[in-house]
Amino acid sequence: MTDRPTPLRPSLRTIVLLLALVVFASGCARFGKMFKDEEANEGVPVEQLYEKAHTSMTRGNWASAETTFKRLVAQYPYGPYTEQALVETAYAQYKSGKHEDAISSIDRFLRTYPTHRMASYMYYLRGLVNSSRDTVFLQRVWSLDASRRDLATPMQAFNDFQIVTTRYPHSRYAADAELRMAKLRDLFARHELDAALYYLRRTAYVAAAERATYLLETYPQSSYQNDAVATLAAAYTGLGNEQLATDARRVLEQNEPGHPYLRGDWPDYPSNWRKLNPFAGEKSALDND
Repeated sequence: MTDRPTPLRPSLRTIVLLLALVVFASGCARFGKMFKDEEANEGVPVEQLYEKAHTSMTRGNWASAETTFKRLVAQYPYGPYTEQALVETAYAQYKSGKHEDAISSIDRFLRTYPTHRMASYMYYLRGLVNSSRDTVFLQRVWSLDASRRDLATPMQAFNDFQIVTTRYPHSRYAADAELRMAKLRDLFARHELDAALYYLRRTAYVAAAERATYLLETYPQSSYQNDAVATLAAAYTGLGNEQLATDARRVLEQNEPGHPYLRGDWPDYPSNWRKLNPFAGEKSALDND
């Protein structure tokens, strides 16, 4: 009887090694696809790269545009196409909601090219970014009043637009920057009035009068000017100063004879029961105007 040879069986180690090779190969293929676009941009002339990125912009593909513009800057660090690519990169980041990146790109451009012909636009763009920087999801969904949020970035936006109107008064962006400043002034004025009405409701009449006076002095001609005068009339009445209350009422009658305060219908505070409803949203006396 002859011995038959024992069939070779792959060891567990061999099987593991084969599986690892398969996974590695498939992983390389996937990574290759990830970098396919990046490799395709290697060595492409600057004009073609810019055109490719610009086409992505016109189609609203902001992420692709940003990637291609960055590739252009990396391959061609100098020249007019590069300068324009830096500007377009910031805009693409702004449109895709990458506000921090957009601010960083804008600041880098202004440091590098402080006297560039596009400097006025970059300050204007920085104002746009700062205006929408704190527009969070809940604010959009629940329509939360922006005047009750932190006003740090709106203040920065106001300063950006002010730079445009003062340094570049004849630029194409100055007129719109002025309009946006007016809207921001109303936002700041509403913030002060909301605080004044908060104090008024709690019979903190001195604090209410101070906030209303600050509004009138700091944001003259705002949309809330007459409401501030009405707040003064109510606060002085609460303090028992009939002379100042009468003066404020007379000014209000001259400026807005139909103001609801003169009929005894203002401020119209929301019901306390509203606070018990978690789905009711933010409301103040201003929301009932």
